[in-house]
Amino acid sequence: MNDFTKFIKSNQEQAVASWVNYLNQVRIDQLLNSFRQQDENLLNALSSVDEATKRISLEVVTSNRGGQHGMHGFIAELAEVGIGNARKQILGQDSVYQWVNDNGPVDLVRSGVDIQQKFVASGGRFSLGAIAEHLEKYPDYVKNGGKYQIPRDHFEVVERLRAMSPEEAGKLSRSGDGPSFTDWRRIDAFFRQGSIDLESLEPSTLEYRQVQKGVYESTMEAEENSLRSTDQSQRDNAYQKSLPTLRQGASATLTAAAVEGGTAFVLAVVAKKREGKQLREFSQQDWLDIAGETGLSFGRGGIRGSSIYALTNFTATSAAAASSVVTASFSIADQANKLRRGEIDELEFIENAELLSLEAAVSALSSFVGQAVIPVPVLGAVIGNTVGTIMNRTVASSLTKRESELIERYLDEQRVLDEQLTTEHQELVQKLDESMSNYLGLLERAFSPDMQIALLGSAELARQLGVPTDEILNSEAKVSAYFLD
Repeated sequence: MNDFTKFIKSNQEQAVASWVNYLNQVRIDQLLNSFRQQDENLLNALSSVDEATKRISLEVVTSNRGGQHGMHGFIAELAEVGIGNARKQILGQDSVYQWVNDNGPVDLVRSGVDIQQKFVASGGRFSLGAIAEHLEKYPDYVKNGGKYQIPRDHFEVVERLRAMSPEEAGKLSRSGDGPSFTDWRRIDAFFRQGSIDLESLEPSTLEYRQVQKGVYESTMEAEENSLRSTDQSQRDNAYQKSLPTLRQGASATLTAAAVEGGTAFVLAVVAKKREGKQLREFSQQDWLDIAGETGLSFGRGGIRGSSIYALTNFTATSAAAASSVVTASFSIADQANKLRRGEIDELEFIENAELLSLEAAVSALSSFVGQAVIPVPVLGAVIGNTVGTIMNRTVASSLTKRESELIERYLDEQRVLDEQLTTEHQELVQKLDESMSNYLGLLERAFSPDMQIALLGSAELARQLGVPTDEILNSEAKVSAYFLD
């Protein structure tokens, strides 16, 4: 393989690696963008709930709006707005609720739909009695597209009883905690009037008990916790979407195979034409040779693509380094085959393997630097690889025999120095171990629970640390004189 062919193949290999790296980077960028957007979503959602809680406290509870029996209705309206908007915002959607707050026929507006809330437990009609009174005052409310919203627990009972036949309802208990036959009769009578159907009703986000004066704060706090849980689920989903997939891996494999196979086909045709043959003069054997080279390169390209994709996604390996590892592996495998066939000896095999690994490393480093300097997918890696390869070959070819011998002698000297330093290092470590062992022994004696041993050990430790002998308390007389005189 001549230098031009090597140069083209090296650029093609690093171009494939850069493209795979680009695919990986796109996924990572999308994940980071999703996290940034979710940060904003969570902030907006929690702000909606906090604002609703503050308005309930100031505009309803503190001002005693609605009095003892009507306050919970205004609490329900503000809570519905805050929670309803927050549940949309946590998903990255726009707010949908507006609080009308004019004591008119409409309490809320949701995406252009008028909503009248009724949170009434008295009368045993699950808020339907209040709806009937509102319809008497505003008979065209439903015809004009308005909807009624009742507590979620009320709606569930109404929906269930509305679907019952008289025979089923007759089996209901006439007393107790659950819905009774009397409840069914009231609901049935309401819908028999024909002024409204079940489709004009909808459940609120909250139940009746959750909007009471002493409960709403815990309700809003629970909603904030639920929003944080939803936020985490959104982040988990974004992370799962960012993971490498079999489909993308297969795409990288096929693309790398096609690029490497196509490059091999072009180079094989160019090589035949350089032999003096025109395209129309190619024989059947020529085309078989080209097909063989193309097929082999197609297989290698597939291995390269899948290997780079796996190494860059499942190990801490850059795309340029991964491509060079694959290239070096293929090249060393070729040298191994030559060694088995007896075409080269063991020394040549080692020397060739070292040279091939060096060239692969230069290619990886050059592509990495080129991509950093020119942050354009593929282009930066190709330009970097081109410059690095040319510089490497220029430097290598410019060395004279004398300079090569100087480098070899320098390397030999470095190996001798390395061995010498290793020996000295081992000796120093051994001395350090011995000194540390002696020091620990001194400490053990100096802090012995036996007073006599501790006295002698302390004196010995003091001498080792350079304390003057006349200042060391190494006898009972010196100790008594030090403390009593």
